[in-house]
Amino acid sequence: MRGVLEIPENLLPLQAALAQGLARVQSRFDSHLESDLPPVARLCRHVERYRGKMLRPSLTLLCGLAAGGRSTDFDAAMTEVHVSVAAVCEMVHMATLVHDDVLDEADTRRSGQTVNRLHGNETAVMLGDLLIASAFRLCATIDAPTALAVGRASVELCEGELLQLHHRDSWSIDEPTYFEIINRKTAALIAVACELGAVHAGADQQLAASLASFGRRLGVAFQIQDDLLDLLGERSILGKPVHKDLEKGKPTLPVIHHLATASSRERSRMLDLLDHAAIEMTHDDADRIAEALRSTGSIEHARHTAKSLVSKAIEELSRIPESPARDLLRVMADAVVSRSR
Repeated sequence: MRGVLEIPENLLPLQAALAQGLARVQSRFDSHLESDLPPVARLCRHVERYRGKMLRPSLTLLCGLAAGGRSTDFDAAMTEVHVSVAAVCEMVHMATLVHDDVLDEADTRRSGQTVNRLHGNETAVMLGDLLIASAFRLCATIDAPTALAVGRASVELCEGELLQLHHRDSWSIDEPTYFEIINRKTAALIAVACELGAVHAGADQQLAASLASFGRRLGVAFQIQDDLLDLLGERSILGKPVHKDLEKGKPTLPVIHHLATASSRERSRMLDLLDHAAIEMTHDDADRIAEALRSTGSIEHARHTAKSLVSKAIEELSRIPESPARDLLRVMADAVVSRSR
């Protein structure tokens, strides 16, 4: 994750090679998102501003390196197929961001204005669709199994989003339902990014499954941390609005835990705060909600859950031979729960 990791000195050569690999991914992404129609081309260029941590492409490239052996020729090991797979995963992810901004009525992302803010929801929806279509067009240049895997993850992603919409403003959902949502809407694509990185490095089925499991657990932890940042983060650091989950009636792990463990009086008070936040979220509301969540250990519960998932994800890496790529995957996993943006 660019700009988030503290890299040990012995991994700096790999980090430099990864940066070059990600530059190739960006180039592949841009070349497959071109249009001969100037208005469409301008919208495609605007999407570049959404590019952030590049977590999914990084995982594809690193899982390919980790599964491919101990080669120190990192550039050669990041094959053209890996670059294309990484670009596909990033396209699908970008499509979800464009669509999420419509669902959340967001006006900023990465400290810039969203497509829906600038051009309206109709344009944003179609641009998201264009990204998905471009992803599968690029998939078609790889092979059928890759397209099937990305298709499977895309279906899971949409199912997760639909399940979340179904439970919007439903403050009575339980933790298993929450985990079902984020396992699909966030973790599925991260899992397939890792799996395909391994598959296209020649990994056997067991090793590819281990890296897919690594990615899925990492993805769930990533989303829990995202939910915590939405509750407790600062807009100036995140580059996007905060408290959107509460405003849009999206139950997240700290809130679910609090409502399940609080006294009836505390629960009633929290529900009143949540109802008011859905109408007009104020700084006082946010402070009161955060204070209530801390009082029942709900913030700590979410953090502990995310850290536990990262630990289990790292255990999956023990099945892979020791290498710089495996070490950097561990560093990335730890960064998921320590990041502030």
